[in-house]
Amino acid sequence: ESPAFLPETPAEEMKEIEAEIKETLANEDLPSAVGKIRDYFEQQDRVELNIAVTGESGSGKSTIINAFRGLGDEDEGSAPTDVVETTMKPTAYPYTKYPNVKLWDLPGIGTPNFKAEEYLKQVEFQRYDFFIIIASDRFRECHAHLAAEIVKLKKRFYFVRSKIDSNISAEKRKKTFDEQNTLDKIRNDCTRGLKRIGVDSPVVFLISGHYLALYDFNHLQETMEKELPQHKRHVLMLALPNISLEINERKKKELQKDIWKLALLSATVAAVPIPIVNAALSFTVDAGILVKELIKYYNVFSLDPASLQKLAARSGKSVDELKSVLKSPLHTKINKDLVIKLLTGSTLVAVDAAAEYFLGFFPGLGSIAAGSLSFAAVYFTLKHCLHGLAEDARKVLIVAVQTSSWDISVEKNLCMIIKLLVIYVLLSRITLL
Repeated sequence: ESPAFLPETPAEEMKEIEAEIKETLANEDLPSAVGKIRDYFEQQDRVELNIAVTGESGSGKSTIINAFRGLGDEDEGSAPTDVVETTMKPTAYPYTKYPNVKLWDLPGIGTPNFKAEEYLKQVEFQRYDFFIIIASDRFRECHAHLAAEIVKLKKRFYFVRSKIDSNISAEKRKKTFDEQNTLDKIRNDCTRGLKRIGVDSPVVFLISGHYLALYDFNHLQETMEKELPQHKRHVLMLALPNISLEINERKKKELQKDIWKLALLSATVAAVPIPIVNAALSFTVDAGILVKELIKYYNVFSLDPASLQKLAARSGKSVDELKSVLKSPLHTKINKDLVIKLLTGSTLVAVDAAAEYFLGFFPGLGSIAAGSLSFAAVYFTLKHCLHGLAEDARKVLIVAVQTSSWDISVEKNLCMIIKLLVIYVLLSRITLL
């Protein structure tokens, strides 16, 4: 069972944390481990991730780039759409809150004299961590040549078939229209093309740049995360705009992984004693570390004013409607005074119980700073704050999608129900006859 003082932490998660702590301390002493953790956090904000987006001119590259960054085609800083490409120079589009994560709009492929090898040299292929190849029509020879050359250079690529909503709209005019059959035909066309160039078990992602909730957009993002090295996966996960419940949950899980490291770092480098309310005891923490992390949570979950304003514009809701579901105290100014208030607001029983529980994880922790008591207070506070902000973000997203203008998946499901009811009525009449 989960420890009583951490009701939001599953027992399985605690076992994983314990295993990670033991592995960290297996071959070095605590001060050395703390030094490595400090380096880890200092380097975390400097990790670079470069994603190349390529495809034929007019394939929807710019719209996909904007969608990945949570921007509309007319938003400030968005990649321009409907522009004729005349240059061979790649253009970088950084994520607003994580400028070290960049999507690169590469020049269009598919020209009469296109040669994949020369093209990749011109765009400096070695710069990119992986490629996204976008096709808006049938799988073509230029896609095959480019994919084969990327594989030859030992780089990873993801094949995206874009403008799926346009294909579905066109096919709906046919009497024999079946949405799943249409999607299967589109996917199989691309899959066959990739198999012909020797790609084993190719995966094709179907995407609509205008309706991200439909088709494979979330699946593509999740696949990209899983296949990146851990340090780059972390920064991509944090950079992604918080536009779905799935992403919101993945962000929470990613941030949870660092809580014990932050608690240890704060407790061992602490210099400021903080008294526990109604107790003779006190613990020391580095409040600055907590302030920085809580601000990160706030921004990662897109709860900052600029993000809420953008979401309100897209969803048709007012900012006040979105804010009405916010419950966390962190929506006021996050500073050291607020952090101290949160720390001292933790119940003595909970912190003391947590301290005893964690003490067994860290031999010698009791002799450094305020020891396990400080560690437990920070861990308890960060865990509680993360849970609160993630829950607020979840509620904001639910309010936002309660409108047909932002997410047509609701309309799609209603149409499906109506179709099934019509079929049921017709079958009933046939049976009666």
